[in-house]
Amino acid sequence: MTGTPLRVGLVGYGLAGSVFHAPLIAATEGLALDTVVTSNPERQRQARDGFPDVRVAATPDELFARAGELDLIVVASPNRTHVPLARTALEAGLPVVVDKPLSGTAAEARELAALAEERGLLLSVFQNRRWDNDFLTLRKLVEEGELGDVYRFESRFERWRPQLKGGWRESGDPAEIGGLLYDLGSHVVDQALVLFGPVTAVYAEADIRRDGAQADDDTFIALTHANGVRSHLHVSATTAQLGPRFRVLGSKSGYVKHGLDPQEAALRDGRRPGAGWGMEPEELWGRIGAGESPVTGGGHPVPTLPGDYPAYYAAVARALLAGAPNPVTAQEAAAALDVLEAARRSALERVTVTL
Repeated sequence: MTGTPLRVGLVGYGLAGSVFHAPLIAATEGLALDTVVTSNPERQRQARDGFPDVRVAATPDELFARAGELDLIVVASPNRTHVPLARTALEAGLPVVVDKPLSGTAAEARELAALAEERGLLLSVFQNRRWDNDFLTLRKLVEEGELGDVYRFESRFERWRPQLKGGWRESGDPAEIGGLLYDLGSHVVDQALVLFGPVTAVYAEADIRRDGAQADDDTFIALTHANGVRSHLHVSATTAQLGPRFRVLGSKSGYVKHGLDPQEAALRDGRRPGAGWGMEPEELWGRIGAGESPVTGGGHPVPTLPGDYPAYYAAVARALLAGAPNPVTAQEAAAALDVLEAARRSALERVTVTL
């Protein structure tokens, strides 16, 4: 891509904005990080230190007052602000990327999708874990038939965080859209839908385990896909012994993979995409086989494909500059929210919800 890069306004400079979005935007050909919106003086300083040419605005209103100077808005602020900020951006004639979850309900997501379509604007959702190294590897194995017919997909995004950190993510106020169901759950549900398609039934258990916690911190979701695959999804902040990230069982073989994609840790450490990005050592590769445990050497190792978070914003740039497909549509986000809403109802009412 050649020519003047698209000017990007980034709203929010907490974890999502500073660790994920800003570095990935700055590393993408065709995009330029123009403005960061944060009212926090320390975060303003961090933004200027990390990106000396960036402009800083204290409020979204300051940003939208000069909407004509921008080409793309990225919303990485707290969940409760996603819908109003995305709507404002679209009404200002600007394409927008929104961090997951796009909204608190599937209905809101579809309303935003309709607005974007009416205005002829891109509305994309940052589901970066479609580009995790283990997920890319598993997707390739499934598509190439290495597992045969998949019977069960087990996915775990578990952490050991017995002490509360505070903040809106742990709030019990429904308006905040906090808790793990909508946080890590957005990732594991999206991955299950990408791999195995639509869901017909949802069962969930959502618990609050830690003293003083107000939002779910230990949640299980069971999905029945239309094609017969069953997905068992675990998200937790209270797991003292971590299970495999993926355990996928098919008619031909199974695949087991431990550990997390290294890209988040690299970004947190201040590293930037470049040579060797997203690679992991051979000792962390998953194993594929049948009839034996991978822990005792069963099966054989499968080289893990490199993780590729930069591919998301590269696809956004191509969509805006060359009319390429939207990498993650609002309609896809709405389908995931259908599942998350069903899971919340299932956990509250202790029922299986049919979609």
